[in-house]
Amino acid sequence: MRDTDGVLPLSAVNIRWQSELVDRGARAALKGQRGLVLWFTGLSGAGKSTIANRVEQILHGMGRHTMLLDGDNLRHGLNSDLGFADEDRVENTRRVAEVAHLMVDAGLIVLVAMISPFGADRARARNRFGADEFIEIHVDVSLEVAESRDPKGLYRKAREGLVGHMTGIDSPYEVPVSPELRVDTLVCSVEAAAQRVVERAAPGLA
Repeated sequence: MRDTDGVLPLSAVNIRWQSELVDRGARAALKGQRGLVLWFTGLSGAGKSTIANRVEQILHGMGRHTMLLDGDNLRHGLNSDLGFADEDRVENTRRVAEVAHLMVDAGLIVLVAMISPFGADRARARNRFGADEFIEIHVDVSLEVAESRDPKGLYRKAREGLVGHMTGIDSPYEVPVSPELRVDTLVCSVEAAAQRVVERAAPGLA
């Protein structure tokens, strides 16, 4: 399709990949670490953000260069134009994965904390990284437990019909089939969960 002036618009076929003189290996070497993403997924109220924050605190204390990408925080800026319908959740996960990929290229250890409810989207996110660069952590609690916590009051509002597309109520959550780590926050404290994540990530940090 041509613009109104008859000129063909730019498209992906007109854009070439620009090579870089400083690559991801050089950036990571400067930091004395490898780029890595720790992807925390689970229901609202499972404890993703709480555990991810504690993991980042531990890694920071170890002298590691990190960045936490929290799903709620990103919806205040990068993803503020997205809602909660299925197609918006797909795009939400895609954007966060791309940002995480850029940060791993920069040599950072990236902690992503977001529901990311669909297995196919998490698989696409994983495929943006090398085999040893992506660790999926399923922060696992039952819907009943998550709903009893309800830190944002969203489950109550969903039950009352005040909000829609609530994961676990009228929108599905697809449980990870084979995550690198599963943490049950009903029986595992935040500190214990964080230590398990750090231990699981340790081989990929050097």
